Amino acid sequence: MIDEKLERRQLAPNLTAFGITQLRRLGAMRASGLIWVLVIMCAVAAFVSDAFLNPFNLINVLRQVALFGIVSVGMTFVILTAGIDLSIGSIVAVVAVTAAMLLDASLPIPLVIVAGLAIGSVMGAVNGAGITLGGIPPFIMTLGTMVMGRGLAMTISDGHPIHFRAVADQFAWLGQGHLLGLPVPVWVFVIVAALAAGLLRFTAFGRNIYAVGSNPEAARLAGIDVKRTIFLVYLISGFLSGLTALIFISRLTVGEPVAGTGLELEAIAITVIGGTSLFGGEGRISGTILGAAIVAVLANILNLFGVSPFTQQIVKGAIIVAAVLFEIIRRRKNSVSKHG
Repeated sequence: MIDEKLERRQLAPNLTAFGITQLRRLGAMRASGLIWVLVIMCAVAAFVSDAFLNPFNLINVLRQVALFGIVSVGMTFVILTAGIDLSIGSIVAVVAVTAAMLLDASLPIPLVIVAGLAIGSVMGAVNGAGITLGGIPPFIMTLGTMVMGRGLAMTISDGHPIHFRAVADQFAWLGQGHLLGLPVPVWVFVIVAALAAGLLRFTAFGRNIYAVGSNPEAARLAGIDVKRTIFLVYLISGFLSGLTALIFISRLTVGEPVAGTGLELEAIAITVIGGTSLFGGEGRISGTILGAAIVAVLANILNLFGVSPFTQQIVKGAIIVAAVLFEIIRRRKNSVSKHG
């Protein structure tokens, strides 16, 4: 008992506000660099293509930022704890087909929205329970739920898209509507990002997330409930995946069992590009917002130039590898400087 108390005193300083402040300063520096990258990309795109600055095209870019950004916020929470969530695309598919079936059965729209968010949350909670209670590594657990979730979506829909034309007009506002000149999904993303940023910056839970990602053993010795923290970040990821699914089907007026395919790649790319470390403990929501904007602008530029979607996947995969390699090199330099 005495040894543990001594160890707690030695490790607890790593979790102080000073340490978190240092991480925030580092995140601010990265964010400023990302802003310049985004500005240069937009300038180049505007120079080489007149279509880029077309208001209709810019609205589409903003909508893409919102759709991918919402689920990427959930991925940011997960990766901050040094975890990974490969199941978000499958969660989107399950919620999409289930919500479409409920809408086709003429259930009240508010009830369908609550049901969709609840299904996403439950699937996220299953991931969290398997990781914290079962001791299953996040990669394996979410890989398993990814496969099971996709199979569940296929089973529910019998492999066919589910249309809900009867209430399509009433439900379309969430994905197709505009408010103050901007698409509704953009406002949803703004609200989600603001709440997430506030949660990470101003609450004990947010500080716990950074602590767990930086050093889970030190966090435990400092009195943090590590398992509860990890469980909740996967629940949040599932909730935001469910929200993304509702926006998807509202825009398309159909729930497809293949919805969300590859979405985990998009979310990981956005989160990593935004400066969140795959090793945990470092990252900001502002970086995720900029990462979503960079990925959306890059995809838009490639689309304007007629680049194949398959080639775009190669580019995004290369970006992820490059970002992780940069993080590894940076950590090695920091380690050498500390011990040098």
